[in-house]
Amino acid sequence: MIPDEKKEEVRGAADIVEVVEDYVKLKRSGRSWKGLCPFHDERTASFHVTPDLGIYKCFGCGASGDVFNFVMEMEGVGFVEAMRSLADRYGVSLPEEEDAEFDEDHHLREGIYHALKYAGVFFYRHLMETGEAQKARDYLKKRGYNRTIIKRYGLGYAPGGGDKLYRTALDSGLNEEYLLEAGLIKPSNRGDGFYDAFRERLMFPIFNPSGKVIAYAGRVLGNEKTAKYINSPQTRVYNKSKVLYGINFAKNEIRKSDEVILVEGYTDVISLQQYGVKNVVASSGTSLTPDQMKLLHRYGETITMIYDSDSAGQRAMKRGINIALREGMDVRLLELPEGEDPDSFVRQFGRDSFLEMKQEEEEDFLAYQIHKSRDEGRWERPAEKKKVVNEILESIAHMPDPVSRETYVQHLNSKARIGDRALFDELGKIRKELKEERIRARKRRQRRQEREQRDSAASSEAPAPHSVGFQKQVDEAGSKKTTTPPRKRPNFEKELIRLMLMYGRDMIDYIGSYCSGKHFEDEQLRDFYEDIIKRYKAEEEVSVEKYASREHPYPELVGEIVLEKYSVSERHHEKIGVQYKKDKNPYRTAKGALKALKVHFINRLQTELYEQYNDAEGEERKKVMRLMKEAGRRRTQIQQSPIDELFPDPDTNAAKSVSEKIFEYKMKDPDE
Repeated sequence: MIPDEKKEEVRGAADIVEVVEDYVKLKRSGRSWKGLCPFHDERTASFHVTPDLGIYKCFGCGASGDVFNFVMEMEGVGFVEAMRSLADRYGVSLPEEEDAEFDEDHHLREGIYHALKYAGVFFYRHLMETGEAQKARDYLKKRGYNRTIIKRYGLGYAPGGGDKLYRTALDSGLNEEYLLEAGLIKPSNRGDGFYDAFRERLMFPIFNPSGKVIAYAGRVLGNEKTAKYINSPQTRVYNKSKVLYGINFAKNEIRKSDEVILVEGYTDVISLQQYGVKNVVASSGTSLTPDQMKLLHRYGETITMIYDSDSAGQRAMKRGINIALREGMDVRLLELPEGEDPDSFVRQFGRDSFLEMKQEEEEDFLAYQIHKSRDEGRWERPAEKKKVVNEILESIAHMPDPVSRETYVQHLNSKARIGDRALFDELGKIRKELKEERIRARKRRQRRQEREQRDSAASSEAPAPHSVGFQKQVDEAGSKKTTTPPRKRPNFEKELIRLMLMYGRDMIDYIGSYCSGKHFEDEQLRDFYEDIIKRYKAEEEVSVEKYASREHPYPELVGEIVLEKYSVSERHHEKIGVQYKKDKNPYRTAKGALKALKVHFINRLQTELYEQYNDAEGEERKKVMRLMKEAGRRRTQIQQSPIDELFPDPDTNAAKSVSEKIFEYKMKDPDE
């Protein structure tokens, strides 16, 4: 077992703002930081990080927790793996965990990461030390990549021969299951072993935002009739539709400039970054996807796309424009001179020339599409001009903001001279078609999910077939995440916990004298309440800070219970001489919550009694009937009685002081 003090050492060492900023662009807001939530789609920032408590909370979807929860959710790992990842990052040494503490999935993921890291060292050494890799070294030297650059980006060379990586890894004690699951080897068609997935290729490691190797891309160096690049397959740690090459190096620069430059090639990224243009990424050998755009939007608001001028590049660019606009980003386009790509241009002309050209030549998507159509002679032909206008309107239709849509339609009218009414009518038709297509797509996804669930249920009932290699068996007891949304916790139960945490022993004594754990419907809140009472009786500390640093699930519960969506600036009271709190009278707040707690408890009790009544007979049935009547009488009494009669004011001086001095100030939610 990893000792609790080690867990707290990791928690204390980890900077939650720094960890979250690997995935979310944050801005300071008083004592907290806020940004767009990574767990659901949103346009207005509702995701808050409170470093003083070490917790985060989204007021849009309700996600909350501490730094461990965040890593677990974003990386898709378990608690132990998240803790070890943070320990490695912040230099905290942890004892080796006993096997019982690790589940099968954790072992497999860790094995995949280890295999990928091992392969990186293997490829790098072959690049730097073998004669076979001379052509790869010549290629890199021609591009101006020295040893420092090669090492920084982890470049390497996959040797020929069929199974050199496989054999070397096995000799080093690496489990072939991990090599297979990492996509580094493939089973032989003859059924007599495995062979290397990458052979005679220049290797580019692909990193996740926190800098872990999750995949590889291999580039052919000769004129062989084969794919120029091959990428790792989808694995437990790599989903190509959610990954951008170079994001681990570029994320901080994107935040600083609030802009990302999107290019097509791996070498484009490396060359631009080496020449000082650091806010650049590539789409990792795939067409741009909505998930990739969401990732970019976490770091910056503006995207500048640089695509090849060939037909494939232009098609990819148009798809990318619509995806970026739908995400709500400001889209710019830059076309390089004929025959140049970002890599060749910056190596030939340097950083300043690239930035100067970017400043002078980049255009918004509307101006770019019009000027491209003019260059192609389409703008002067009425039928073609109509097609261009419709393409531009389709892009505008993807914009979520109505003001932006209207602005761009008016700008298009000034260029096309068609008339606002006709353009807005056509835009309305296109938006209607897009909405209908989204509905159809959603229904297709639902049908596919239902079909997969039926297939899964059917397969779980049938005997498991014999699997070749290392096909992992799914743990049906809980490895799959449920798609059922979590039940919303009762607000009055959360209020009682909040009051006890914030106002201490007198409040705990007051609330504890009127209710018990059995009154709480939510199981986790019931356990929370009982733990507070236990600590109160033992005269141990009860506070927000204490529970924010406790074991799970307390940190995420604290985030859900305590953090406020709107709060007054801490310096505001210095200007006006009065300090505002949430509760005008915290004991009156407690009374209202206690009354709701009691009423809902009796409602549940009546439901249970009714079920017992239906099953009971004879004297037992009469007994249950009497209990039902008593419960109904008690419920009516509580509902009709004033809360001050049900729950008299406390008689302590400290409680009276709190009640007299604190009054309410609450900002109105503009969405209400």
